[in-house]
Amino acid sequence: MSSPRSDRHSDILDLLVLTRIKGLGPARIGALLRKAQTPEAIFRFSRHDLISTPGIGATLAESIASELRNHPHTSRIRNDAARMLDKLPAQGITIVTLLDPSYPPLLREIYDPPPCLFIRGNLECANATTLAVVGTRNATAYGKKATDRITTQLASAGVTIVSGLAYGIDTAAHHATLQAGGTTIAVLAGGVDNPYTDPKGKLWPRIAEHGALVSEEWPNTPIAPNLFPKRNRIISGLSQGTLIVESHNKGGSLITAASAIEQNREVFAIPGPIFSRSSEGPNNLIERGQAKLVTSAGSILAELMPSLIQPTLFAEPAPHQPQKTPLSKQEQLILTALQEGPLHIDIIAQQTNIPSPELLVILFDMELQHQVEQHPGQIFTSSG
Repeated sequence: MSSPRSDRHSDILDLLVLTRIKGLGPARIGALLRKAQTPEAIFRFSRHDLISTPGIGATLAESIASELRNHPHTSRIRNDAARMLDKLPAQGITIVTLLDPSYPPLLREIYDPPPCLFIRGNLECANATTLAVVGTRNATAYGKKATDRITTQLASAGVTIVSGLAYGIDTAAHHATLQAGGTTIAVLAGGVDNPYTDPKGKLWPRIAEHGALVSEEWPNTPIAPNLFPKRNRIISGLSQGTLIVESHNKGGSLITAASAIEQNREVFAIPGPIFSRSSEGPNNLIERGQAKLVTSAGSILAELMPSLIQPTLFAEPAPHQPQKTPLSKQEQLILTALQEGPLHIDIIAQQTNIPSPELLVILFDMELQHQVEQHPGQIFTSSG
């Protein structure tokens, strides 16, 4: 008789193989699992078994059956999966599947839950009250301040904040949550071994320590445009509601909002100036009745955690007193340049000899630390 551990290992390998079968997405794998009960049984399915599964027609059934019967092909995938699983402990990565009781319950409810999730950290925080906070990468000072204020209030009330670790609103939401002593989940479009927006590890290790980094993609998966919409449905799927802070009309955050609506979850939006492109998305969601207008955490918690509503919770928060950390040489150069007064980012780059792509990352990090402020037109000033 095999041990429970070896049975689970075999189930994981079978599921990983299924994720690599052309034509089998998360929804169809879920439908097959409900019919077969075990992943291993799916590999014995006949063409008729496949056709009778919801979402799989005759043509697709023939293609899937052909791949499942291609033993050299499935063996190669299985060997790749086994080698990948062997490396996970050394990378600090764990895996949870749809078959595990520890799979996030809210995510399990959606139409197309990922068969497997790769995790750095502890995903138990997904069992608490959860809210997705998402928005544009090109956040305005208004958007960042609104994110900081509302996310701080929510985190202080015990809400786990879910976002995508992108530049702009996402990173501001993660940072404010951690500053408030809360828990946060970052859902990545690529592998969890590559938090590409935080290559220097200034934020993601703290997220892993006080929450989790999550992805359905195998480790070493590079980011690609088609992976972001898939990622967005996990962000909303892990959450009881989704808050849109800033987004233009075709922004990725609206895909997250659409996913939340499809998943029958709450959608909230922070209104903004009618002349601001960054506020087009939230304003339109509110105007169409697809999102509830919110200006404080109280409106959100009234929906998600009504028993916790306390007037003192939503008073104007005291200004952040972030821990003072030694300035890097580059940060010192930037602050020295800004002593002259407001400067455009191009002038800062010239005076500090810091390449523009690297300078953008440093300036954003300094904004989060309340060392500099960004103004319209990529003008920066010192906060000191």
